[in-house]
Parts: sequence; structure tokens; C-alpha cells
Amino acid sequence: MKKVFMVVPLVAALAACSTAEKFEKRTEVQYEREVKYADKAVEKAPKWMSQLPESQNAVYANGTAVSRDYSMSSLKAKSFAYSKICMAAGGKVDQQTKMFMMDSESAGTEMSETAIRTSCPGVDITGAETVEVKTVAEGTRFRSYVLVALPTGDANQLQARKDKIRAQELARQRSPEAFKDLDTQKQ
Repeated sequence: MKKVFMVVPLVAALAACSTAEKFEKRTEVQYEREVKYADKAVEKAPKWMSQLPESQNAVYANGTAVSRDYSMSSLKAKSFAYSKICMAAGGKVDQQTKMFMMDSESAGTEMSETAIRTSCPGVDITGAETVEVKTVAEGTRFRSYVLVALPTGDANQLQARKDKIRAQELARQRSPEAFKDLDTQKQ
């Protein structure tokens, strides 16, 4: 009977170790999966994600995002890229970051939260366009890479057209005043 009482705790201890190892293994497998996805994200990224095209006729920006929804990953990536174009054209960013960190001898914890608001009032990015979108599967999620461009100078035909229309409208508004000034000067 004494042998049974000695064997039961030993079996229970071995079972506990086996269970703990099972959960540790799960954590390890999940970590390895995440590392693999991160490596693939970098590996599958288009060259323009690390080296933007250069041109005298355009400003380029890129963005990437992940979502479980195909369209949402693309929409988020475009949002990041267009925000960068806005900033390159003189926009402003309002950013607030909250961070909590705790370290002890046995563990460390970090939690952070960032809220970013990109505002482009008064910054005209007419003519900006999506140049390329690449979406890849990342496990059960989708990662989209987006390249956008803002043509500059004569290359931005939409902006030139908009400026021409604005100049015509200003001339139409200004012409009655100009003639009124001439009529006043005659008298």
C-alpha cells in the first residue's frame, strides 16, 4: 500500500510536467509561426518597400497592412501610403502614444497604444495615384503592400487642370471689379 502512495505522486508529477511541456510546446510553435510570417512578409515585400523609386517628376510613398479581410488589408495599406504622401506635401500629424513597461527578475511586460491622426487641410494632393498593390496570404490573414505616387510639376496633369480652372474662376470673379476700377478712374 505504501508503494501505491509513493507511485501516485510520482505519476502526478510526471503528468504535470507532460502537460506543462505541452503548453510550452504550443507557445513555441506559435512563436515560430509568427517569426516565419514576419520573415515571409519581408521576403515577399516588393523592392519598393525598402527602396522607393526616385524621380524628378513624382514623389513616392509606400504602405503595408495586415487584415483577415482581403479588401481591408489593401484599404489600410493605401491609407498609410496616402498619409505619407500627404506628409511629404506639407501635411501635419497629431500623434499620441501611451506606453506601460514593467520589468522584474523573472519577466517583462510591455503594452503600448498609439493613435495617429493625419490631417491634410490646405495640402492638395490632387493627382496622387496608386501605382501598385501586391497582396499575399499570411496564414489566415492578408498582407497588402501599396506604392503611391504624387506627380510634380508638369507631370501632374490633374493638378494643372485644377489650377487652370481655379485661375479661370478667379478671372471671372475679378473681371467685374477690374472694369469697375477703370470706370471709376475715368470720372
